[in-house]
Amino acid sequence: MKIKFLFFAILFSAISWAQNATVKGQILDKEMKNEPLPFSTVVIKETKQNTATDENGNYSFSMPAGSYTLVITYLGYETKEIPFAVSAGETKIINHTLASTGGEELKEVVVEVQYSREKESALLQEQQKAVEIKQSIGSQELSRKGISDVEEGLTKITGISKVESKGLFIRGLEDRYNNLLVNNLAVPSNSPFKKIIPLDQFPTDVVGYIDVFKSFNPNIYGDFAGATIDVKTSQNTKDQTKISFGTGFTTNNNLTDFLLSEDANNTKSYFGFGGQERELPSAYGTTPAGVTNNDYDSSWNVNKIKAPLNTSTGISHSGKFNVGSNNLYYVFATNFDNKYQVREGVDRTFSQGQGIYDNNLNKKQFKFQTQSSVLIGLQYKGDRIKLNYTSLYLKSTENLIQDQVGYTRTAVQNPNEFIRLNQYEQSDYFANQVFGSYKLSDDDKHTLNGGVAFTKTKYSQPDRKFITGTKISDTDINTQYGSNNLIRQFFNIDNNYHISSNLEYNYKFGNIENSLNKLSFGYSGFGEYMASQFRFTFGTPNGASPYNVPVNNIDSYIQNDIASNFLTFTEQSTAEWKTKVFQRADGIYTNLLLNASEKFEFNVGLRAENTIRKYDYKSIVDPITNPYRSKTNENLYILPSLNIKYALKDDRNLRFAMSKTYTKPVLFESLDINLINADGTTELGNSNLENSENYNADIKFEVFPTPKEMFAASLFAKYIDQPIERTILASATGSGQTITYFNNKSATLFGAEFEAIIQLSRLSENLEGFSFGFNTSLMLTESSINLNRPSSDFDTFTKRNLQGASNWLLNSDLKYEFNLGSNCKNTTSLVYNVYGERIYAVGVAGYDHIYEKPFHKLDFVWGSSINKKWDLKFSVDNILNPLYTRERGTENKISIEESSLIEQSYKRGIGFSTNISYTF
Repeated sequence: MKIKFLFFAILFSAISWAQNATVKGQILDKEMKNEPLPFSTVVIKETKQNTATDENGNYSFSMPAGSYTLVITYLGYETKEIPFAVSAGETKIINHTLASTGGEELKEVVVEVQYSREKESALLQEQQKAVEIKQSIGSQELSRKGISDVEEGLTKITGISKVESKGLFIRGLEDRYNNLLVNNLAVPSNSPFKKIIPLDQFPTDVVGYIDVFKSFNPNIYGDFAGATIDVKTSQNTKDQTKISFGTGFTTNNNLTDFLLSEDANNTKSYFGFGGQERELPSAYGTTPAGVTNNDYDSSWNVNKIKAPLNTSTGISHSGKFNVGSNNLYYVFATNFDNKYQVREGVDRTFSQGQGIYDNNLNKKQFKFQTQSSVLIGLQYKGDRIKLNYTSLYLKSTENLIQDQVGYTRTAVQNPNEFIRLNQYEQSDYFANQVFGSYKLSDDDKHTLNGGVAFTKTKYSQPDRKFITGTKISDTDINTQYGSNNLIRQFFNIDNNYHISSNLEYNYKFGNIENSLNKLSFGYSGFGEYMASQFRFTFGTPNGASPYNVPVNNIDSYIQNDIASNFLTFTEQSTAEWKTKVFQRADGIYTNLLLNASEKFEFNVGLRAENTIRKYDYKSIVDPITNPYRSKTNENLYILPSLNIKYALKDDRNLRFAMSKTYTKPVLFESLDINLINADGTTELGNSNLENSENYNADIKFEVFPTPKEMFAASLFAKYIDQPIERTILASATGSGQTITYFNNKSATLFGAEFEAIIQLSRLSENLEGFSFGFNTSLMLTESSINLNRPSSDFDTFTKRNLQGASNWLLNSDLKYEFNLGSNCKNTTSLVYNVYGERIYAVGVAGYDHIYEKPFHKLDFVWGSSINKKWDLKFSVDNILNPLYTRERGTENKISIEESSLIEQSYKRGIGFSTNISYTF
C-alpha cells in the first residue's frame, strides 16, 4: 500500500511538473541599437520569482498555468509591466526592447551597462548563468572589503589562500599550478620565482573584475591544475576624475627604528626610481673573464632611521570623444604606494641525519617597498565592432636589509656570528594589448573575437651583497676578509619579448524559442625569449687582518683597505653564468555549447596544445668560451573538456565538469642556477623537470535564492602525474641546507567546497542590511614518491600529503550596510580567513617534513560614500596578529636533540589605514 501511494505521489508530481508553463524571451537595449541588455532584472509580480538576464539578454521562468505580470527593470531605464496568461504546458515568448527614461539619464545608463560586471550582484548572476565552473570578484566587492590589491582580493574566493612571499594557493595547489590571463591574453611573469605576476602588484584601481576558472575550457591554456585567473582591466566610461590619498601605520613596523641602505635613503629611491648605482661596473665586461675591479658606485653603509608611515596615492580620469555617430571612451589611472615592513624571528635549519641545528639564527628584516602602476585604456564601439586598447605598466622595488645573529654549520661555540644581507630587487612589466570583437552578420550569429599582446619584463637583483663577522656590541662587529664575506651577486632576467594572441570564430544557431547554441573554433598561443645572467665577485684579501668596525658605517674601512691594496674584488662567475630560454605554446581548439533542453546545457570541447621549452646553457665544467649546450622539452597535449549544467529550477543548478590539463614549472625551478646565501643555505633549480599532467573532475550544486544570495557545494578530484614538488637536497656532509625541486611519481586530491552568501534579514527584520559570506574547502591528498629519482633513498616517507596542499581552509565575512542621512552610505565588513597546515618542503634523511602552520587573519573595514563625491575608508588589518611559523614535523625517524622544532617565525603587526578619495 505504501509503495502504491508513493508511486502515485511521484506520478502526480511528475504530471504536475510536466504541466507547468514556461515564459521566456530576450530584453534588448534601445539606447545601444537594440543590442542585448545583460543583467536587467525580470520579475513575475504575483509569485515574486526573479532573475537577471544573461549576457545575451535572455531570461526564462517556469510556473503553473494562470495570469501574471512580467516586470522588467534596469537602472536609468523605464520600468515595464507586461500582463500575460499561460496555459498548462505552454511556452510563451515575451521579448521587449527597453528604453531609457530620458536624455539626461542616458549617460548613467551607458555607464551602468559597462560597469554592471564590476558589481557583486551582477557577477553572482553571471556565475549562475555560466556553464563552466567559475567565480568572480568585482571592483565593488574589492572596495567594500578594503582590499588594495588583486592578490588579497582573490583570497575571498572559495578555495583560495595567500601565503607570505609565495603568492596564491588554489585548491591546495601552490603558484606553479595556476595560470594568469589579462583581458583573456597570456602574459609572462615578471619574477623568475613566481609562475604568474605577483598579483599584489595589481592595484584594484586598474581592475574592473576578475574571473577565476576552476574548470578547464578549450579557449584557455591547458597549463593549470588549480585555476586560471583572468584579470579584466578597468574600462570606465564615465566622464570623471578621481583623486585618492591613503596612509597607514602597522605596529612594530612604522615609527620604529629602521635600517635602510645608504643608496636608498634619498628622494629618488623613495619614489621607486633608484638602483642605478648598483649596476655591475662596465670594467667587468659583458662576459666573465676573472677581471679584478674596485670601481663600484654602491655603498656598503646602512642608515638607521625612523620608519615613516606607509602612503598611497592615485589619480584616474576617464571620458569620451565623439567619433562620427559612435563614441571613443578613454581611461587613465596611475597609482603609487610605499611600505615599510619589519619582520623578526628565528631562522633555523637542521643538520641532515644528526638531529641538531645546522644554523640557529635570529633574523631581523627591514623591507622598504614601492609599487607603481600606470593604465591607459581606449574603447571604441561601432555598429558591428568593439575594439579595446590597453597599455599597462607595473613597477616594484624592494630595498632589504637582513641581519642574522647566532651560529651556522653546527658551530655552537660561536653563538654571535653576524651575517648582513644588503639587497635591492626591481621588477618591471610593460604590456600593450589590442583586443575586440566583430559581428560578421547583422543577426549576430557569426562573430570573431581576438586580440594580440606584446609584453616586456625585467627582473634584477643588482649588487646583492653580504657582510659577515662576529657581533661584539649592538653597533660593532669583528670582521675578516675571505670566505663568504664581501660577496657581491648580480642576478637579472630580461624577457626580451613575449607575444601572445588569440582568434576565435563563433557560430550561433537555434533561436530564442529553443535557446541559442554556439560552435566555436579558435587559436591561442604565445612565444617568449629571455636570458638569465648570474655573476658574482668576491672580496679577495691580501694580507689584511681582522678588525673591529661599526657595521652600519663599514664602507670607508673597505675603501681604505682597497686603497692600501689589502682587498680587491675579483669576478669568479662560472660557465653557468648565462642561460637563454625560449618558450612557446600553440593551441587550436573547438568548442560546442549546446542547449539540449530548457534546463540542460553542455559545453564539450577539445584543445590540441603544443609546448616547447628550450634552454641554451653551459655546464659548470665548461670553459666560459665554449659554445652553448642545448636542452629541449617539447610536448603535444590533447586536452578534452566537458562542462554540463542542469537547471533543477530557475534558481538552482547542478554542474559537472571533467578535463585534462598540464603544469609547467616556475622558471627558476627549471634553471640550473644555484643562489648561494652567506649562511650556507642555497636554492637550486633543476632543468630536468618535466611537465605534470592533470586529470580533473568536479560536481557542483548551487542555489541562488535571490540575486544577492547563493549557496553552493562542490566535490572535486584530481590525479597528477609527475607532480613538481619542493624538497631539501640530500647532502653527503649534512651541512648547508639546499632547497631544490623534483618530479614525484603521482598525487591524488579529493576535496569538497562549500560556499554561502546570505542576507540575514531573512532571519529577522532587525538584521536588515546585514549579510554573511562563508566558504570553506576540505581536502585529502596523497603523494607517492618516485623511487627512480636521484637520492630517492633519502626520502623519509613513501606516501604523504602533496607538498603545498592544505587539508582545509576557510574564508568568511560579515557585512552591514546602513545610511546616515540621505547622502551618507556606509558599509562595514569583518573579514576572516585561515588555512590549514601544509608541507613547505618534503622531509629527507629521516626528518619529518617542514610544515607551514595555520595562520588566522581577521580584518575590519569601514567605508563611507558621501554625496557620491567623497569616499572615506578606514581599515584594521591582521587584528589577531598571530605568529607565522614554519616548523619541522614531529614524526621524525631520527632522534631530535633540540628543544624546538620551529625553523622560521615572525609577526606581521596590526595595520591601521585610512584612505580618502574625491570624484568630480
